[in-house]
Amino acid sequence: MPAYHSGVPDIGVESSVPALAWGPVIGGAVAAAGISLILLLLGSGVGLTMVSPWAGESASFTAVGVTAAIWFVVVQWLSSAIGGYLTGRLRTKWAGIHTDEVFFRDTAHGFLSWALATVVVAGLAGSAFTSLIGAGVQSLASAASTATIAGAASSDGREASGPDLSTSYFTDALLRPQDLQARAETDNAAAAAEVSRILMNGATQGGVPEQDRAYLAAIVASRAGLPPEEARARVDNVLQQAEDAKNAAQQKADEARQGAATTALLGALSLLVGAFIASAAAALGGHQRDDEKAAIAQS
Repeated sequence: MPAYHSGVPDIGVESSVPALAWGPVIGGAVAAAGISLILLLLGSGVGLTMVSPWAGESASFTAVGVTAAIWFVVVQWLSSAIGGYLTGRLRTKWAGIHTDEVFFRDTAHGFLSWALATVVVAGLAGSAFTSLIGAGVQSLASAASTATIAGAASSDGREASGPDLSTSYFTDALLRPQDLQARAETDNAAAAAEVSRILMNGATQGGVPEQDRAYLAAIVASRAGLPPEEARARVDNVLQQAEDAKNAAQQKADEARQGAATTALLGALSLLVGAFIASAAAALGGHQRDDEKAAIAQS
């Protein structure tokens, strides 16, 4: 079987010229990073014009998120194309190297230029990327805090330094008197604190037990001067409002989580496409560089 010959004489000696030229790689990476920062600042300025603290004058969260994601893709692709092309055009031509090897080295230089620019931009804009990734986690945490804020807000300062609320609730249940109305009438402060702990436990456990609902209705009837039926209706109404508020907070948290996940996946895909664009642009720049030098040599 005949051996493959590339047309380049093989004398068994390695070339003294390194295959990797860091100068063009660094130059292309600096250009790509600079273009990325300029375009990101431009996109931030345009994005700020889309939001407003005044009701009815701001774009929706979905519109802002989609616009930001699209702009991030455009920034990545433009900067990768320009940086990769400069890397290919600025590299010195290798003499005596097969065309396929030249193509591989050009694409490798473009990829390294993209990788270096990505690391630089990520380092300079690290806080922005950290905020983006942490948005979903912070939203989930805010949902949990919203679910328990009603009970915590109604607790007084003495409660904060006392026993743990999880054990205080069960202590109240053990020591709860038989005559609930008498307790509410004689010790309003203690009854109010116990109501807070009941609400806190209900938010944590996902619901208020029936015996606690009856106790709350007795306290409301005593302190508000309402008939038992109206007091129970008021308790059920307030608990339903608290449940609706918790569900709304969880819904917003889930939307923020989905938005953060979509943005992260789109960002990863954009980076992969940017790497391909940088490699292809470097190969294009290298091809034009060699063609121009060949034309000059022939003339």
